[in-house]
Amino acid sequence: MSSNLVPELICSDLARSRVFYCDVLGFTVRYARPQGRFLYLERKGVELMLEQPINRDRLFPKAELVYPYGRGVNFEIGVSDVDAIYACVQTANLKLFLALEERRYDRESDAISVGQFAVQDPDGYVLRFSQNLETNLLSTVLE
Repeated sequence: MSSNLVPELICSDLARSRVFYCDVLGFTVRYARPQGRFLYLERKGVELMLEQPINRDRLFPKAELVYPYGRGVNFEIGVSDVDAIYACVQTANLKLFLALEERRYDRESDAISVGQFAVQDPDGYVLRFSQNLETNLLSTVLE
């Protein structure tokens, strides 16, 4: 089954991005189109596409690409192993955008606690890895 939303990230160096996503973060290549400089990646149900454009006329939007790419977007990736991914990022000596933290978020009828951290990919896209730690009904939390 295919996901209903699969972001396609434009990258400046597909080989460098492949190392980041596959070797550091544990994504695998589901399929590639080398002639089109394209990869379709997957990690435990999370899917995304990477493309290094050959023809800038096809690039959408047509705005100039200036680092950091993806300004204004934060990709939250739900995981069950946030500590392990964090350790891989630290081993690779990558600069963190947000250090590993435990955070509580109130929602309408409950609250959720997550372990999360954020890192930027080689082109500056912000990836926030988040693991659900617990969910509490607000009525019990507020008592």
